[in-house]
Amino acid sequence: MTTLVHGTTSPGFDRVRDAFEAAFDGKPDMGGAVAVFQHGRQVVDLWGGIKDERDRQPWLHDTPGVVFSCTKGLVSILAARLVEEGRLDYDARVTDYWPEFGAAGKADVRVSDLLAHRSGVSAPRVALTPDDVLDWDLVVGRLAAQEPLWKPGAGYAYHALTHGWLAGEVVRRITGLTVGGYFRQLITEPLHAEAWIGLPPGEHPRVAHMQVGSTLAQLTAQQASTRVPGRIDWSNEAMTLGGAFPPELVSDRGGFNSADVQAAEIPGAGGIATASALAAIWSATVVETHGVRLLEDATLARATEVQTEGPPVWDVPGPWPRWGMGFQLDSEARRYLGPTGFGHDGAGGQCAFADPESGIGFAFITNQMEAIDDLRATRIVDALREALRG
Repeated sequence: MTTLVHGTTSPGFDRVRDAFEAAFDGKPDMGGAVAVFQHGRQVVDLWGGIKDERDRQPWLHDTPGVVFSCTKGLVSILAARLVEEGRLDYDARVTDYWPEFGAAGKADVRVSDLLAHRSGVSAPRVALTPDDVLDWDLVVGRLAAQEPLWKPGAGYAYHALTHGWLAGEVVRRITGLTVGGYFRQLITEPLHAEAWIGLPPGEHPRVAHMQVGSTLAQLTAQQASTRVPGRIDWSNEAMTLGGAFPPELVSDRGGFNSADVQAAEIPGAGGIATASALAAIWSATVVETHGVRLLEDATLARATEVQTEGPPVWDVPGPWPRWGMGFQLDSEARRYLGPTGFGHDGAGGQCAFADPESGIGFAFITNQMEAIDDLRATRIVDALREALRG
């Protein structure tokens, strides 16, 4: 059965529609959306499928979804803007803004280390519970107090969830606002964008229900079967925080499907957005969009300098991503339109980025979460690249 795709594409972007339609092949329960802005104007606005597989509600034009680690890219925009305004220095010590973070051997951690997954605090040493992660002060206090898992700056490991609290606390110390509050003030209100870090009351019923696809279920089961008893799997701890979340990040009503979790500010993975809002935000980092330009070219040049690449401290198979100052850069692990692209992907298949050379802001979101070798977003990006070449 072919999924009916709704929406519009500007002339020359039919390939993107074709690739988006193909993403639904063999996935009758999937919902999703793709949006593209070019030079500040929306040229692709497509959606289709099922918002909630439990009752077959359709995905609508304004259906938002959990964008998982795409949220890290949004927080990195906030940090870059503070650098642009002279309120944050990537080369400064984290303790210049957050003195308590210097405990237990972390006094010399730089802001660049924090953003580029080199702080040594990729997971908590003491397990967090589902209730704990709803308490901002509790989590950042635990992370500030703990001994790093490796010598900070000497290597990296993906801070799957802790990244958001670490970077977000720096933002809070500088601005006096929560990370969600600053995101709203700087980005979503000026852009009139339906995106949140901390979902407002009453919005939860609109959000797509996230579901675990077969490849993600197989991957997490395989990972569990190969763990050595008595040996801590720190990569898994980075995802679960020791028990606060399932390895897949969602269950039927738990994890990031929980209304409480969506309402909390969890800026490592808890952002919620429509595809159009997410694409508009990334567009506004490189060109004026809806009257807003978020970052200057010089700011972007500094923020997208390579900080982290190659194999991490834990034995994780490649290909490995590259990061700038929190931004995920073009690499074999995540191809954008070209080498200057920057953004962030997210668990289950989400992808959002900007491309300065072509003036593009892009977002693909879906509620059917598949494993890291999922090619839905990649094929849509490939189609967009071909469309731009004519």
